[in-house]
Parts: sequence; structure tokens; C-alpha cells
Amino acid sequence: MLNNSTYVKQKLVRFNSEAEERDAERRAVRQKKQHLNLVTTSIEIDALSLIPEERAKELEMAAVNLINQDLIVAAFDFNKEGVEGELKKLEERGFKIRPVIVSKSSLRHAFSFYRFVSKKQEEITGRILISGEKIKKFEKDLKTIQIIKKEVEAINFNKVTVSDFLEFVFGGALSSEASDIHFEPVREGGILRYRIDGVLNEITKQVEKNFYKKAVSRIKLLAGLKMNVIDKTQDGRFTISLENKDVEVRVAIAPSEFGEVAVLRVLDPKAISLGLAELGFFESDLKIIKEELKRPNGMILNTGPTGSGKTTTLYAFLKEKVTKEIKVITIEDPIEYHLEGIEQTQVNEEVNYTFNEGLKSALRQDPDVILVGEIRDEDTAKTAVDSALTGHLVFSTLHTNDSAGAIPRLIDLGVKENIIGSALNLVIAQRLVRRICSSCKIAEKASLEFEEKVKKFLEKLTERVEKENFLKDLKMYKIKEGGCEKCNGTGYKGRVGLYELFQVNNEVKEAIEKKNSVLEIKEIAKKQGIITMQEDGILKVITGITSIEEVEAATGVVEEFT
Repeated sequence: MLNNSTYVKQKLVRFNSEAEERDAERRAVRQKKQHLNLVTTSIEIDALSLIPEERAKELEMAAVNLINQDLIVAAFDFNKEGVEGELKKLEERGFKIRPVIVSKSSLRHAFSFYRFVSKKQEEITGRILISGEKIKKFEKDLKTIQIIKKEVEAINFNKVTVSDFLEFVFGGALSSEASDIHFEPVREGGILRYRIDGVLNEITKQVEKNFYKKAVSRIKLLAGLKMNVIDKTQDGRFTISLENKDVEVRVAIAPSEFGEVAVLRVLDPKAISLGLAELGFFESDLKIIKEELKRPNGMILNTGPTGSGKTTTLYAFLKEKVTKEIKVITIEDPIEYHLEGIEQTQVNEEVNYTFNEGLKSALRQDPDVILVGEIRDEDTAKTAVDSALTGHLVFSTLHTNDSAGAIPRLIDLGVKENIIGSALNLVIAQRLVRRICSSCKIAEKASLEFEEKVKKFLEKLTERVEKENFLKDLKMYKIKEGGCEKCNGTGYKGRVGLYELFQVNNEVKEAIEKKNSVLEIKEIAKKQGIITMQEDGILKVITGITSIEEVEAATGVVEEFT
């Protein structure tokens, strides 16, 4: 039990702190800036270290959050002598300043983290270094999932350090081209899994209990998350520094019955090195996309569920558009990959930098092309459509099942029917499927039965498809049982998109304005010669890119080949 004196002191501290925050909010309104309570905000050590502790305390300011070159700088009073000069120094180093007003108690909380800055940076937060020599060793020794499993099972958790263990985990993920690393607590300890080509692979379920907790704590420290918070979700990121590149890692922590779950998204820059021609579009669709990308204004939407490759596709579009003569701005949540020659900004709800606010801000900077990471609310939808109508080329994403579904979704979000048709140029729906491993797939001469099925299927398709190309040297492709070393015995290596392109022509515009149903709009799309995602998938089966099983998993039962 607390005695009366202690209780009263605690009450006074809380009241004083609340009064300070109210005062900071009022000052922020007067100065037309955002207010931020640093006690409830993650303080990033990388950001804090940008202003020396003594200077920060003197000026009553602190750099508290850094994402790429976007830097949130908190100050008690931005008019205080010396503050403006310090901001200019940061701007000269290439940082884009986002100022926020804070209370003095908030700043004292931020200053308490300077004790970490003096320690060796890579041992605390933000960055883990893996030498080129180690990576080469990982690539040489950890060639398959089976080898990685064997090596992990042999680890003595009483002797290995957490840093060495995580280096091995990251090295294994990079050598196996895993997109995600899952740390999952169970009663006895922890499970480690990699997601490769969209499929989870269990590496071990024998991570010792206390060691598992230490590993998750280390990940939280690297990502700049709150160590004392274990009952709430937290998101952060850090960098794996390799010899010739930096790999960003996005971290999501969540509480569960037996401890904290950590899911790490590995953002290897080579994942966005793909050009348009490498995404998996057939020539007829590629021609349409290139024509649409030449337009100076309008909107291109990419639809599909989370993890369907929408970001990779839109980044490929941006790379196709970017030149020294045009300005490209993105508003993302989060920024997954850095693109040269493009101004990228990140949504930050804590300072009210939403998709809509980011889009409004971007429009004031005279852009030619804008990427809005996702349209998820009425304000963003309306602003994005207005931008497309006022001379900008806008790329964005929506969550719908197919391309035609984008129309009713925009209407649900409050966009008027009479302007959707004028703003929208192209809608692409997509899914990802695994590629058959090119190193071990088996090609056989097509049987007469298979040839007849292919011909029957091709007859259904529009003239947009160059059908004779699919009948030349027709073969049947099979997955080798047991696969090979390159595909970890699965028979699949890498992924490819299944696409559906829906162009908004005059007939579609009229149908939208007349409030026609989605089914009627789909009928117009068929006349237009649309190739559905499933049909695109079957064409990829015929050409040996993927399998019927993969197409069915992504799009449903394929009646033509069952």
C-alpha cells in the first residue's frame, strides 16, 4: 500500500504532466504545428543521436523519429534562439524536418534515452552488421531449407549468443530468399519459421524458452520499440547492413498466450529490381500498360489482397515513368523500398500525417506523378480522384476481388459516379502464384487430349491474345518429384503474378454514370477483350510458368483442365 504522502506526490506529478500537455497542445495550435506526447511515442536512438545531448538540452529540442530522410524534431519552443540554426544544419544533411511541439516533461523523457547513444550504435538499435565474409559463408553453407533446419537443431542455446543466433537466422533467410521470418512462442519455448514463395516453412520448434524471450527483446531493441510494453502490438524497423547493400527489416510485435510473437518482413532491394517485362505480363497486356503509362494524367489502380505483389507492380510502373524532367512523390505506409529519383514520404498517424494529408501536401509541391500507397477512406479517395482530374498521373491500390470491383468500391467510398469514369484510366487485379522451378521441371510432348483442351480454351479468348504463339511447340510441364536443391525439394522457385486488366473506355464511362451494376460493367469488359486472372493463369500453365494447382489456389477451380 502507498502511504498518503507518496500517493499525493504521484497525483501532483500526474496533474502537472497533464497540465503541461494541455499547454503544449494550445501552443501547437497557436503556432500551427502538431503536438506530440513523447511519453507515449517510441524514441528512436538513431534519430536522437543526430543532435548532441548537451546541445539538445540547451535548446530544449530533440530529434525523435527517423524514417529514411523524414525526421520528426520535437521542441518546446521553435522560436528559441539557436533552434532555427540547428534545424538548418539537419536540413543541410538532407533531412526533411517535421516539427512538433512538446512539453518539458516530454523532453525529459526523450533525454533519458541518451544513455543508449553513447554505447556502440550497432549493438543497441537500428542496425545489425553482417560482414561480406559471413554472408558468403551463409550462401555457401546454407543452400537449402533442410541444411538450415539441421544447423538450427544443432545449436546449443546455453552457449550461443543472441547476436550470433540472429545473425544466423537473418543469414539463412537471405540465402533462402525468405520474405518473412516468424518467431512464435509456445508453452515450451519458441518456433522459428520462414515464409518462402508465400509458403511457411518450419525451421525449428525447439528454441529454448528464456533464449526465445531474449531474442525477441533483442529484435525490439533493434527496431526501437518499447521494451517494457508486452501487452500491446508494436511496429518498427531496422536495417541489416551487408557488404554491398542494406536490407530493411519491418518488425511487427504482438502479444499472445505464451509471450510475444515477432514477424519480420525482409525487404531485400533485389525484390524491386524487376522491370515491367519481368513481372509476368504477356505481350498484349504489356502493350496496354505502356500505352497507359504514357498518359500525363488520370488514375491507375492496382487491386488485390495483402501480399499479392501490388507494391512491386506499382514500383515497376514508377521506374518506367521516372526521368529528370518529371517530379514523382509517394505517400506510403510504410516505405518498403527506397527508389532513386523519387521523393518518398511515409504516413505517420501520431503527427496526423495520413494518406489524405500526405496527398494534399504532395499536391502543393507541383508533382507530375503521385503514388498513394492505399485508398482506404472517403477523403483520400476523393482527393486522389480530384488529383487525377487536375493534370496528375496517380497510382494507388484498393482491396477488391477483381478489377471491375474497383468501381463500386470507389462509389462506396463516396466518389461520385460522374467523375470516376473521367479520372480512372486502368484497373489491374492481381494475385501471386509460385513458379515451377526452371532447374528441375520436366517438359514432355503434349498429348492429343491436352492439345485439344488447349485449343478449346484458346477459342474462348479474345483476339487480344496471340493464340498461335501458345500452340507452337506445345508441351506438357510437370513438377519433378522431390524437386532439387535450388527449390528446396518443393518443385517451385520464385513467384509470378496473375493479372486482369480493365481499361476504362467511353462505354465503361457511360455505364458508370448510368449507375449500371458490376455485372453489366463486367459484360462490357468482356466485349473489351478482358483476360481474367484465371485465364491468365491457364496461359501461364500452358507455357510452363506455373501449375494448375497454383492457379486454382489463387483463383478457384479450373474447369477446362479438370
